[in-house]
Amino acid sequence: MAGINEEGKSGVFGAVPFESGITENAGTIRNNELPVKTGFWDKFKAFWLQDIDWNKEIKVVLTPKQQKVEDEINEFLHQEITWEKVHDFLFQEITFGKKK
Repeated sequence: MAGINEEGKSGVFGAVPFESGITENAGTIRNNELPVKTGFWDKFKAFWLQDIDWNKEIKVVLTPKQQKVEDEINEFLHQEITWEKVHDFLFQEITFGKKK
């Protein structure tokens, strides 16, 4: 069985004496300098739980291709729909088979 050190703690569950005479706690290792692999959930939580200044202006920069797609979507969503356009779409001529 382990001996008892100067502080009266067992060397098994309490303090562990080292060669230099320094007694250290051998409980859980809590060293903040150890490298830690950041997992997916840590990154996810860090992103979604970050502090946001809601008074600060948010600027979105699009590439030319993204801007073109955004313009086309915007044009589609804001097009004027009239009964004449709906009627022409619903009653357009449909042909089946190959064209000759």
